[in-house]
Amino acid sequence: MFQHLFHRPALRLGLMRDARGPCHNARFVSFLAQSNRKRLDTNFHDTVLRGRKFVRQLLVALLLGGCAWVALESARALTVF
Repeated sequence: MFQHLFHRPALRLGLMRDARGPCHNARFVSFLAQSNRKRLDTNFHDTVLRGRKFVRQLLVALLLGGCAWVALESARALTVF
């Protein structure tokens, strides 16, 4: 029953006409050859990955610092009583 609810058909509303993909279309290949589009800058990609790693490490450090602060404040509160 659940398979029928969550199953997505391989061909949906004519989105995929040919299983071979667009690279077998001569007009599309001609367009790609003539457009001379620049390739992706791999240095930028590496910079993005390094930035994500830094943000992830920053969030982990903030989480650990927050947990340590809560533990410290809890210990101070328990010493009052």
